[in-house]
Amino acid sequence: MKGLLFTYLVTSGGVAGGLFNPFYGLLAYVVLAIVKPEAMWPWAVTSGRYSLAVALAMMIGWTYSKRATFQTGSGGTVLGVLLAFFAWAGFGAFFAPNQEAAWLFIETFAKIIIPIFIGLTTIDSVAKLKQLAWCIAITQGYVAFEMNLYYFQGYNTLATEGFGALDNNSAAIALVTALGLTFFLGLHAESLFAKGLAFGLAALMGHAVLFSYSRGGMMAMLVSGAAAFVMIPKRPRHYFAFAVAACMGFYLAGAEVRERFASSFTNQKGEREASAQSRVDLWRDCWDVMQHHPIMGCGPNQWPVIAPKYGWPAGKEAHSLWMQTGAELGFPGLILLAGFYLLCTTRCWMLTWKRTVVSDPWLIVTARMVVVSLAGFSVAAQFVSLEALEIPYYVALLGCGALRLHSQGTGVRSSNFNFGPANCEQLNSTPQLQLEVSG
Repeated sequence: MKGLLFTYLVTSGGVAGGLFNPFYGLLAYVVLAIVKPEAMWPWAVTSGRYSLAVALAMMIGWTYSKRATFQTGSGGTVLGVLLAFFAWAGFGAFFAPNQEAAWLFIETFAKIIIPIFIGLTTIDSVAKLKQLAWCIAITQGYVAFEMNLYYFQGYNTLATEGFGALDNNSAAIALVTALGLTFFLGLHAESLFAKGLAFGLAALMGHAVLFSYSRGGMMAMLVSGAAAFVMIPKRPRHYFAFAVAACMGFYLAGAEVRERFASSFTNQKGEREASAQSRVDLWRDCWDVMQHHPIMGCGPNQWPVIAPKYGWPAGKEAHSLWMQTGAELGFPGLILLAGFYLLCTTRCWMLTWKRTVVSDPWLIVTARMVVVSLAGFSVAAQFVSLEALEIPYYVALLGCGALRLHSQGTGVRSSNFNFGPANCEQLNSTPQLQLEVSG
């Protein structure tokens, strides 16, 4: 009953809100994309076009909205790389052997591109950055909460079935991508309740990654942890929070988890675990496709179609976003997709530099969480094919939004946000801040 009520409330609220303010439609769309009501409550929520209804209302509202603007600053440059990737994939679809599979890829990706575009053109304040960040953290945290419930009740749903259309590896990567974001929300939250909520959600996500038994997810979590250590403000209380999180992760990772992770690297006398070795073989075959078709690749969504030529079953994924993208869209497609994430990460990292002047300290917080989240995702993506996983694009949207506000100097300083006198200084007579470098 709660699932059906939740779905109807979010859908109806998203439709009504999206018509008057497309950004609120975006928030509802993000909630539905992450929670996946049909998968979360299959016994109560029947299959329906809930996201489509919200998307249509959001697009109608955006068309007639006076709030949307194409002045997106450096965030628009990052988004432009993603749009170029989408255009290149669309061009390649015309020449793909299996047209149905190719255009399914385009349709699926359009469902990601359109909300991202609308989001960037409507994020005009720091308040909206916060709303989007909390929306991602709470919804992905709720998914982790449900997976933990199943686990403690005696059935490991995440490891056995995954979640929705995601297997255990892909679901773990989604959790890791939101984990860094949620940790920084807790680190900089203004109230004790918000801090407790964020850290609690982060703990649920981290534990879920461990009992998913996804080695890619575990490795990504280690990378996210290392990036977080570099990016946290250099204050004792921040080091303390990081140390507590690290100790909890080590404690929760039992012998079975550590053994599972270590099996990725065992390679004495051919002892590397079979599934890990199969990934290496898949990457080798994708590289062969890239060498034979370096410009166009074999076509969008075509690797599962041609996999039998290399001795794999039909429909076999390459278990690597980067290698499969290169095989399907050639080196130009790989460069564009990797460039999107790299450019977003690099520019957000530059936003945390010591001499960067910002109009609101929350832009620095957003940049930190984006760098940490995308660092973990980029590593994890080497081990799973994740073209249609929404959450890294939503995290990148946060980064693009922060870059837009920084370029325009329109961030309104958050009230009651205390960085401390050692972290910032007043510049001239304007409400601009110069923050201490994170790394």
